Amino acid sequence: MHFFRPLLLAGVLLFAASAHAGKITVAAAADLKFAMDEIVTTFQQAHSAGQVEVIYGSSGKFHTQIQQGAPYDLYFSADIAFPRALAKAGLAASEVKPYALGRIVLWSAGMDARQMTLASLADAKIARVAIANPRHAPYGKRAEEALRASGLWGKVEPKLVYGENIAHTAQFVQTGNAQVGIIALALAASPELARKGGYWLIPDDLHAPLEQGFIITRRAENNALARQFADYMGSKAARAVMTRYGFVLPGDAASK
Repeated sequence: MHFFRPLLLAGVLLFAASAHAGKITVAAAADLKFAMDEIVTTFQQAHSAGQVEVIYGSSGKFHTQIQQGAPYDLYFSADIAFPRALAKAGLAASEVKPYALGRIVLWSAGMDARQMTLASLADAKIARVAIANPRHAPYGKRAEEALRASGLWGKVEPKLVYGENIAHTAQFVQTGNAQVGIIALALAASPELARKGGYWLIPDDLHAPLEQGFIITRRAENNALARQFADYMGSKAARAVMTRYGFVLPGDAASK
């Protein structure tokens, strides 16, 4: 019996350690790609035993996937309406937490977008304009709203190519499949895109606010690492990263 006690104790400690370490899978809107990668890196420096995997894509598609049982522990949406709908359906293990306001910009890798406005998109020299698909991507929906509010939708719509999400939209412009794109400021401000071209900030009174929010999903109700990561998003370090990528944060909106 004395022989088995150390083995039993070791097994208990190993189980406790693995349970404490944990693993989470985060579904995140594609506009978060660069900011979230940095945040995960700094978070894991303090939680080295935990694993954080982030999958980037369309907020609308993630919303559908979570309804269908997709194994995501946290869901960061570019449109807060999606996590609110999941919470209402009983699929959240936390309240819906606003984390940012997004902005949209004109961006080009081959033209000086800093000298452009939305009206420039009607120019005959511009044959292809990329936006995210408005049917399921919040940034695409806001791009359409801005074009309609400017009276340009009819002229620009025949030129549009649609990305599956806002990162895919930026890729269209990067690869020359579109001359200009309406993309997230958070992507245009990233080092990777900033060195390839400038941007023009689209006035936010031309579209509905891009209020963004996240939830811990019902799947992660008892996942301590998920709650630690959710708390970390409100930390000074995480907020500094988000601000650097052009997001307006809760509590800061009144000063912008």
